Amino acid sequence: MLGGVYLSEYTFVLLFGVIALLCLWEFYHILLMEGVLRRILSTLLGIATYVVVAVFQLTSIDAEASSFVTLLLLFIPLVYTFFIYELYSASQRPFHNIATSMLGIVYIGLPFTLLEWIALDDGYQPNIVCGLMILNWINDTAAYLIGSRRGKTLLLPRISPKKTWEGTIGGANFTLITTVGLTILMPQLRAIDWVVLAIIVIVFGTLGDLVESMLKRSLQTKDSGNLLPGHGGLLDRFDSFIFILPFATLYLIWIR
Repeated sequence: MLGGVYLSEYTFVLLFGVIALLCLWEFYHILLMEGVLRRILSTLLGIATYVVVAVFQLTSIDAEASSFVTLLLLFIPLVYTFFIYELYSASQRPFHNIATSMLGIVYIGLPFTLLEWIALDDGYQPNIVCGLMILNWINDTAAYLIGSRRGKTLLLPRISPKKTWEGTIGGANFTLITTVGLTILMPQLRAIDWVVLAIIVIVFGTLGDLVESMLKRSLQTKDSGNLLPGHGGLLDRFDSFIFILPFATLYLIWIR
């Protein structure tokens, strides 16, 4: 992960493009049960915005303006592509399939596209991407370790029988402490900016983890995939990071 981020902007785009593609495939694999062709089409359309914005950003074609305009203009034809496909698919539940395909774009495709904006909008900014990942890793890891040892009060037992308030608060404390190191080592952002991003990670990273737990519970499945033995799929590992990205992007747009 760190090598892909720091080697160059091209390895960054390739790394997260592969991650986004596999997350989309896992998502559609567990939700779209009717045929491999539909899952392939949905996955390719889900990654389309990422690819188009990457081309604009890496070729410096008026990147700041064109990326968001292209994102909006591209999203509308993508939606109607699903309608056209289902018109000829003879499926018994076409609108369920359309809604699921669109959800994958919003839930996974667009957040990873926003990550490109975070990294590539004003020259390549690997430290900001790395800082967000570190905050997310610290929050997840500290919450798990403290929750497994001292956790007693369940955070949301209807969705997650293991996540506790004690773990969540412990993870939050360690995440906020980490901002001190990030401010020193990654001065591209001010101390207050890293603190705000840490709060975003704490709140929305935790909610993202719960959202994916809700998804798996509703489908009665333990993991999104089996790519990572003992850990499940890539979507299981990036569920909180995906949820962070829209809110982190909104804040970074504001301060820029």
